[in-house]
Amino acid sequence: MIIVLWICGITLSIAACLAIVRLAMGPSILERVIATDVLLLIISAALCVEMTVNRHTNNLVFVLLACLVGFVGSVTVSRFVTDRRNA
Repeated sequence: MIIVLWICGITLSIAACLAIVRLAMGPSILERVIATDVLLLIISAALCVEMTVNRHTNNLVFVLLACLVGFVGSVTVSRFVTDRRNA
């Protein structure tokens, strides 16, 4: 179990670093929004791994809220950009 935890931690850390780089470098607002959504999903995955290792569900509300905020934010920005391009 320790090896799986290390593999998950390293993978999530690398993914978070790459998402932060894309968030900082992204030339368009859509790429930045996608990077933010990916970063929220990585945080949710890290919380899920932590809940699995410690065998509790205390952070389940935070996982649900992070997923909801990511979805609503992505939909809102995509609608804003779509409306802006049509005008």
